[in-house]
Amino acid sequence: MIRRRGRARPRSLRAQLTTANVLLFAVGLVLFGLAGSVGLDRFLVGAVDDDLHDARRAVQGTHADLAAIRRYADLGAALGAFPGTAPAGERDVIFVPLSPDGRALSLRASGAPGVLQQSLAQAYGDPAGPAGPAGPAGPADKADGAPRTVRTGGTPYRVTTLRLPDGGHVLLAQSLEPAERAVRRLLLLNGCAGGALLLVLAVVSRAESRRRLRPLGDMVRTASAIAEGDLTRRVTDRGPSSAEVAELRGALNAMLHQIESAFEIRERSSAQLRRFAADASHELRTPLAAIRGYLQLSGQGMLDGRQRDRAMARMAAEADRMARLVDDLLMLARLDESPETRPAPVDLARVVRDAAADLRAVQPARPLRVDVPGHGLAIEGDEGPLTQIVANLLANVRAHTPGDAAVRITLRQEAGHAVLEVADDGPGMDPGDAERVFDRFFRAGGAGRAPGDGTRDAGEPGDTHGGSGLGMAIVRVAVEAHGGTVRVDTGPGEGFTATVRLPSPNAAETGPAIGGA
Repeated sequence: MIRRRGRARPRSLRAQLTTANVLLFAVGLVLFGLAGSVGLDRFLVGAVDDDLHDARRAVQGTHADLAAIRRYADLGAALGAFPGTAPAGERDVIFVPLSPDGRALSLRASGAPGVLQQSLAQAYGDPAGPAGPAGPAGPADKADGAPRTVRTGGTPYRVTTLRLPDGGHVLLAQSLEPAERAVRRLLLLNGCAGGALLLVLAVVSRAESRRRLRPLGDMVRTASAIAEGDLTRRVTDRGPSSAEVAELRGALNAMLHQIESAFEIRERSSAQLRRFAADASHELRTPLAAIRGYLQLSGQGMLDGRQRDRAMARMAAEADRMARLVDDLLMLARLDESPETRPAPVDLARVVRDAAADLRAVQPARPLRVDVPGHGLAIEGDEGPLTQIVANLLANVRAHTPGDAAVRITLRQEAGHAVLEVADDGPGMDPGDAERVFDRFFRAGGAGRAPGDGTRDAGEPGDTHGGSGLGMAIVRVAVEAHGGTVRVDTGPGEGFTATVRLPSPNAAETGPAIGGA
């Protein structure tokens, strides 16, 4: 059975940033160290070459031949002052006389050349040396004065040759060991200092990256808390951060606010839907129960002729009530599903006059005043919902105020809006009930309402037992579908005024207002 390898756990961003910083700094240190070492090596080798050139010019200035140099060497040996006769130090110039075939000769008239002199002469004339093989003329081919590097006994030397007036040659050499030792020390120092700097950089970089990336950790914790159900969590500002992190924090908080608002709206909508379904089922159950009761009584023969007629009238009334309730529900459902209206020119003044005429026909004794523009007030809207708005407001007055309570209907243009006011002198409403008057299926007892009045809500025509609780809800939805607003002003014993504002930028009053009593 082949076991699948698990995916490697991704490295943290802090570790990646720290590693990248350390690697980049390490490459920079290496390049800096190499450049410094090469520069120091060239500088020190150039200093050695300068010493060799100075010695070469000094020997040339004496115009001495090999015999004269040997006499100077014997004299210097006696005094201990001529270079090349005493054991050479690392920074001393070594003099090595050469035979025509490139062999080392003694610098003094008597004696043999030292081991170092012989090694230098052999390395300088070695065919495998960097200077190339010695030709038939021996060192004469190398007497151009250009210093060369040879290695003998593991020690590097810079060497040059000088042609003497008698045709002989002298090899001048100086050790490069001090230069190489200085370069090695520089490399060691750079390595130690670079290692310490890399360690400090790693610690500082990790600490700084942790501080800089702390907001990202806060965002992760906030997202985890929200995933667990805490929609109120937000990403907090816990210190200075970069502009990009601040922008990300602001965008994330804005998104979280929208998510929380969306969840709240969804929960509120779900609660409203559940309450709406419960209220609708209750509203339909009441007339159905009444109709079922009358049918059972009739089926059992418990109703005589007059009682049967009364039962049939009641069943017809309950059926009408259910029909109106279903119509209201369909109206609300249509407006909720498709709040966009089919705009067309509508004379709102005509709609108001027709609704007022209907109210006069039903309640001719009610005091009624209508103030509308004489030649109409045209707006863009859907005539069906607009008619429903006015009808529901007047049905609300008719069903929930005494028959002698005065009603005033006013229509005017105001700042690009058509303003409709329906005011009555009825019992009014409590402020708490007025805040919920647009809720669906809401009913509230009007303060001081007349005996036999229904609850304060938009009822249907002919309903003497109160409305379905949907009339004012239909008014608000229809008004908002037209881009308008509706508000109520009321209080116990202060009457009830509903004000509807509908946008009508092109509306114009074409004549004086017509009032009716």
